[in-house]
Amino acid sequence: MSTLTAPVVRRHRRRTGTAWLHTVVGILLVAVMLFPVYWMVNASLAPAGNSLNTGWLPLDPDFSGYSRALADQGQNLLTSLIVAIGACLLSLVIAAPCAYALAQFRIRGTAVLLFVVLTSQMIPGIVIANALYTVYTPLGMINSIPGLILADASQGIPFAILIMRAYLETFPTTIVEAARIDGCGHLRAFWSVVLPVSRNSLITAGIFSFLFAWSDFLMALTLTTGETIRPVTLGLYTYIGTNDTDWSAVMSTAVLSSLPAVILMVIAQKYVAAGATGGAVK
Repeated sequence: MSTLTAPVVRRHRRRTGTAWLHTVVGILLVAVMLFPVYWMVNASLAPAGNSLNTGWLPLDPDFSGYSRALADQGQNLLTSLIVAIGACLLSLVIAAPCAYALAQFRIRGTAVLLFVVLTSQMIPGIVIANALYTVYTPLGMINSIPGLILADASQGIPFAILIMRAYLETFPTTIVEAARIDGCGHLRAFWSVVLPVSRNSLITAGIFSFLFAWSDFLMALTLTTGETIRPVTLGLYTYIGTNDTDWSAVMSTAVLSSLPAVILMVIAQKYVAAGATGGAVK
């Protein structure tokens, strides 16, 4: 009995030691990756406002940097939020029916259309920004929220189409056929059947479209020339130049600009995984 138990114990100890080693390495890697985030939060709480004098721990936190950041960058944060939400909604409104048509309907040239969509992701952003600036100038869309929404949606739409089409290719056609037999038209079946079942892919595409618009800097730099309409990415860029001695306010702005993306990912992470189709079939 003891001869059988000894190898099992050694094997268990070896597995336990390996698991602990993997855990330690994982913690170290996560600590290295998250250290800039920690230092950003730590510097935002520094009372002196100088990152060079910031201690390793915020033992004496000062929140005055956040009040200054809200006073100086509050309007820019609101502008970014409006633009990101608008670009996200516009991307989904256009991408969802396009992805459904490319996945479910027999359309000639589908491969060519997908190649064009994929190629549009490879075009440098500066090329699109300069082209939009040329188009926006006579239309009076420079320094406008609709102009920024349309520009940012141009980045999110191709990606959303690719994500949703990959999911809708596995969508059972029997569900749509059953809805058609019950008297639903194509639009009604798409709205009432396909979209609710495709919630996971829809939310995933919406998250990425929101993040693309929220973190955009190039479009904001090219398509805005004044201070009335300025997203927080561009506002933070100019804020660093004018507040090189008050890093607590700068870091507070960076923390505030990171919160919407973090909150969105925490709330929506359970919807990112696909798998709602199985429940619909039941």
